[in-house]
Amino acid sequence: MKILTFLHSFEPGGVERVALRLAACWQKQGLDAPVFMGRADGAGRIAEAKRLRLIYPAKPAISPALIETIWMIATLPRAIRREQPDVLFCAGNSYSVVAVAMKLLLGNDCPPIVAKISNDLERRDLPLPARWLYHIWLRIQAMFLDQVVAMEASMKPEIARCMGISDDRTMIIPDPAISQADIHRLARLRKNNVKEVAGRRFVAVGRLTRQKNIAMMLRAFAKGSVSGDTLVIVGDGSLRKSLEAQSRSLGLAECVHFAGHVDDIAPWLAKSDFYLMSSNYEGVPAVIIEALATGLPIITTNCSNAISAMLDGGRLGRIVAAGDEKDMARAIKFSAPDFHLIAGRIDMAGQFTLENSGRLYAGLFAALTDRRRKEQGFLQIRSLKP
Repeated sequence: MKILTFLHSFEPGGVERVALRLAACWQKQGLDAPVFMGRADGAGRIAEAKRLRLIYPAKPAISPALIETIWMIATLPRAIRREQPDVLFCAGNSYSVVAVAMKLLLGNDCPPIVAKISNDLERRDLPLPARWLYHIWLRIQAMFLDQVVAMEASMKPEIARCMGISDDRTMIIPDPAISQADIHRLARLRKNNVKEVAGRRFVAVGRLTRQKNIAMMLRAFAKGSVSGDTLVIVGDGSLRKSLEAQSRSLGLAECVHFAGHVDDIAPWLAKSDFYLMSSNYEGVPAVIIEALATGLPIITTNCSNAISAMLDGGRLGRIVAAGDEKDMARAIKFSAPDFHLIAGRIDMAGQFTLENSGRLYAGLFAALTDRRRKEQGFLQIRSLKP
């Protein structure tokens, strides 16, 4: 059985990182799992990529980074015809336009498409007209996707409501954000961590884009932190310079550090005391799972329907309203260690392992492949009848 995943590049991103790790997991399980890459560059190339069969199109006259979605729509059909995969895997919401285009361009020659819902579908951060158009687009997507995957049970009603997709076309497969080896490694790093400063150590991880709303986090940290507290922001993006300037203007230059992109966030989590997330919207944030596996108390916005379930209704972390600077500042101000909850956080992270989710995906792919082959056989029999 052959599963073809398509990604734009190795640019850092949770969707791409998880997709590459899944493909490596499927390959380890005996599946043929090539990955079509729109381009070969990007700082987010992970170790698992070395073990994968990566497929690249010919280089265009201009950088495909400037036209990456159009470039993929133009080049992916040829790879599909050549590879003849049994299933196409759409790794996240940002790739759904490519999935729809493949159905339109290839027609009956397009294999079944399994799409992982990687982001919030309500998008209450959008103005009403834009939200209305986005929900229309979600309904259009639903007409072309054979199966969708919800990464947490609480996302299933949202998929039905926003996309109109029935239960039989939706499967719950936990976000494969972490492996069992990762969980053991994080626990070991955390255990060996030696605290060298007196203040509380906060950490945040993510692309520096508007979605993550780091600007609000900085304002909340300026109001809620006390002398000796520090905040490390791991990640890079288009807003880095403006956020660094904002940090200086808030008087945080000495206590906020922008670490940029790193290949391995585990050591940064292990040497921290609290995890912060200020996103406007998310799906099932992989970094929250990694923070849980480290045992960190979490302060996060209610940026996804999955957040409450992931934090056991708020028992494993503090949940504030998206964009609520004052509430996040209060949560930061009154944060204190809660060592009795570390085991519960690690147990919660254990529900989102790569090994478990990889097996569930493989079962789904097998069922779709079997169904398609039976349908094709039935159509062939009908065509032979006089």
